[in-house]
Amino acid sequence: MPTYEYECQACHERVEAVQHFSDPALTTCELCGGELRKVFSAVGIVFKGSGFYKNDSRSSTSKPAPAASSD
Repeated sequence: MPTYEYECQACHERVEAVQHFSDPALTTCELCGGELRKVFSAVGIVFKGSGFYKNDSRSSTSKPAPAASSD
């Protein structure tokens, strides 16, 4: 279930609510009775593993790495 953040338009208090996608949005501030609005913010995404960049998915016809010389 996602966590939504709301801000009261009257007292500017921020409230977090864990809700289902199908649940109705909160509309009334519990502290002052003012109108609540959803706060949208950037989502942090971390790509892990190979295949996310052009140079990660090389074709199988690429040249093999040169062998290390033993001195």
